[in-house]
Amino acid sequence: MRLAITGSAMVTSVGPDKQTGFDAMCRGVSGRTTLQGFPAQRFNAKYAYEIADRPAQADGSTADATLRASAWLRDAIVAAVREAKLGPDEDLCVIVGTGLRELRSLELFWTEGQEFSLPALHFEAAVEQALGFAVPVMTVCNACSASNYALAMAEDLIANGRYQCVVVAGCDAITESMFGLLDRVNPEPPEMVQPFERARKGVLMGEGAAALVLENPGNVARRGARVQAWSRGVGTSCDANHETAPDMAGIARAIADAHQRARLQPRDIDLIVVHGTGTHLNDATEANALRHVFGAAISSVPISGLKSMTGHTSGSSGLVGVVTAIASLRAQTIAPTLNFSSPMAEAEGMLIVHDRALQHAMTYVQVNAFGFGGVNAVAIIEKVAA
Repeated sequence: MRLAITGSAMVTSVGPDKQTGFDAMCRGVSGRTTLQGFPAQRFNAKYAYEIADRPAQADGSTADATLRASAWLRDAIVAAVREAKLGPDEDLCVIVGTGLRELRSLELFWTEGQEFSLPALHFEAAVEQALGFAVPVMTVCNACSASNYALAMAEDLIANGRYQCVVVAGCDAITESMFGLLDRVNPEPPEMVQPFERARKGVLMGEGAAALVLENPGNVARRGARVQAWSRGVGTSCDANHETAPDMAGIARAIADAHQRARLQPRDIDLIVVHGTGTHLNDATEANALRHVFGAAISSVPISGLKSMTGHTSGSSGLVGVVTAIASLRAQTIAPTLNFSSPMAEAEGMLIVHDRALQHAMTYVQVNAFGFGGVNAVAIIEKVAA
């Protein structure tokens, strides 16, 4: 089922809005800085991809604050809804995909006594503040593929006639507990995220939010909105193979499901935005799954690893990829993969875009998102015909 995307937005460490962020990605700008949110001396890794919005102190330092993820979520939803020309009379709901919800706010409440209430873990108040009116809000806390899973849920709701329009969003802020968990499992502390790179050391966290408006095409003309791109389908799987380790068969099923829903063959895909976390096992497994599904065609499909610039933005990363894919289709430009010099063995012969942006004719983009517990969601986005 082809559904219309009529609004889109994102906030990441490389830009406060989608155009600034996409332009920065195409220039190869990295959002990586030394760790800002909590003392770096507590950890082996010293870097992260943080959004620079913390309040400044008298000595020039910054202090962490609650509800940062909610603020980015509001910004993204406001921008996407404005583009889509949505109003309070629309038949709509909102689905927010997240990996960590407002866990960082809860940490600050517990460790520093900052003000925070448990209902804020669910984003209903933030969403309604952004929209200015009450709507049904669902928060899906579903690991690192959460926002692409939210997109799949939105497609089902529209296809089943439950809603004509769904605002799909994702957001996550870096938490000290999750940063510490990842710090303990990396064999060596990574200094940067290096998707599909032979010398990769592991993942570093990033921050961000993204939103889009998905709707029945019949809705669009009535409201005078403009279609930015088409969502052709989201393939999903939950392999439940391991708490954290990826499963090649499960990832391959999600990719194949996406192609089937989009009624496309692997050779039809013009760009793959990989999950590409820069970890030893995840990148190798993703590359093997791509080989399994695409076969020989994988050597001719450009690949882009956005996390080399934004870090791993957790549950928002899928939609960050989708919004970037929309911008790529409009500009016919692929953002490069940073920190890449030689491919890992599993990616030998793959066309990994690096060093500089690539001008490339594109109609269909595949966006991969995978999460702990084997929660996989792969979206296919189509260019709007001129």
